[in-house]
Amino acid sequence: MSATYKVVVAGCGGMSNIWIDTAIERKDTEIVALVDIKQEFAEKMREKKGLSCPTFTDLAEAIQQTGANLVFDVTIPASHHRIASTAMQLGCNIFGEKPLAETAEECKDLIRIAEETGKSHAVMQNRRFDPRIRALRHLLDSGTIGKPGFVNADFFLGPHFGGFRETMASPLLLDMAIHTFDQARLILGADPVSVYCHEFNPPGSWYEGAAAAVCIFEMSDGSVFNYRGSWCAEGANTSWEADWRITGEKGTAIWNGHDAPFAEVIAPEPQEGKFIKSFERVEADSVVYNAHSERTGHPGCLDEMFLSLEENRRAETDSRDNQYSMAMVNAALESARTGQKVTIADFIRR
Repeated sequence: MSATYKVVVAGCGGMSNIWIDTAIERKDTEIVALVDIKQEFAEKMREKKGLSCPTFTDLAEAIQQTGANLVFDVTIPASHHRIASTAMQLGCNIFGEKPLAETAEECKDLIRIAEETGKSHAVMQNRRFDPRIRALRHLLDSGTIGKPGFVNADFFLGPHFGGFRETMASPLLLDMAIHTFDQARLILGADPVSVYCHEFNPPGSWYEGAAAAVCIFEMSDGSVFNYRGSWCAEGANTSWEADWRITGEKGTAIWNGHDAPFAEVIAPEPQEGKFIKSFERVEADSVVYNAHSERTGHPGCLDEMFLSLEENRRAETDSRDNQYSMAMVNAALESARTGQKVTIADFIRR
């Protein structure tokens, strides 16, 4: 039986492994080409995965020679606009690694191309596909803590990647903070309105660019989202999913990124005259985080991307939605550059 999805994988570095493995296991999907600027990387990946497809250094050539209809973009951020625009203009849908693109103008242009070509463009935001963050969202949606007013996320890790990240001007904001910003939108069910950001490079950092930042976002639901992050923090690390505190009218929700989320809410007992009120703990319900897949992370997100094509609808992480998360990144970068509070609407394609 001929495969429904004929995939070209662009970028054959370490991150491509999970993308390729997910495609290989699907009966309706065939990898028809591997592309990398260094052909030997593509050839090495072909051998590693036991594939028989051709390898290329040029995406357009790969698409035209193989009749591909879907591209996986697993390249570095600076290449995302070129890869995605080429794929869509040559008739392919595209699933891409975050970020959507490297600049606000490139993001807007990719959305324009998606609308003009009618092609799907979905972005990997794997942290949405975690049962714990869905449980946290459900905890807020159920009114457990009342209307949220203040959301805080701490992200402190010290990964020694080497490579392109250590030479980027803004490695934390441009390459990593997109995850936490997108998580905040999911948790709150709200979009960003404005941001003030201070970006810096702390003592001891092994990055050339700014590896730490503090951001204050005003959100469309009236809440304030505060992000504190460092990618050169040695010791006492948070999880990769960040450490969350959400305060509301009736209590506070907590998720450390490792364990199940919970809330402490005002206890249903007489509280008059108390300087500090009494509270009770509420455990988050175990909820279905993805109605169409039992898998988490990258595979769960890819399952949703494929299903969106089958159902002829936008994926949850479609570029037209993901642009709001990416706008948080680009607006934060602009705020850090100017030292001013920045309105986020300017970074959104309407």
